[in-house]
Amino acid sequence: MIRPILIHPDPRLKKVCPPVSDVTDDLRVLADDMLETMYDAPGIGLAAPQVGMMTRMIVLDCVKDGAAEPRPLVMVNPRILSASDERNVYEEGCLSIPEQYADVERPAEVEVEWLDRNGNLQREGFGGLWATCVQHEIDHLDGKLFIDYLKPMKRQMITRKMVKLKKEMARA
Repeated sequence: MIRPILIHPDPRLKKVCPPVSDVTDDLRVLADDMLETMYDAPGIGLAAPQVGMMTRMIVLDCVKDGAAEPRPLVMVNPRILSASDERNVYEEGCLSIPEQYADVERPAEVEVEWLDRNGNLQREGFGGLWATCVQHEIDHLDGKLFIDYLKPMKRQMITRKMVKLKKEMARA
């Protein structure tokens, strides 16, 4: 089921999500819904708070090549174990901040640990777009948006655009 995506500013997007204590069937349904919502948007990552669920879970799939096999990942309680000193800059966007993009600098590589959809502990190193995406989505679980990395003036400008967009959407 495709779920509605919250648009910034929304107080739920600024809250820290508590850890998941148990991977349940309800959580797996949410994961499937989130993947369907992400692909439909279309996006490469989505965090549970973006669909109004205050749950420490993200989904991502950074395979951009249409000929390649998709690689949907479900991460419950993801945490970054280590990050490289080397940095990368990517132009980031967000499904909760539509049509707004900005360069954000983050570690180029990260090692992440999480529970998969069956509750099994996983650990993997990510680089490039995958590293940026997983960091961006984990930030959502901590109430942080990519615009929080921007200078105040640019952040305020984007927030004003989102307030205007939300008013237009409410009228439609």
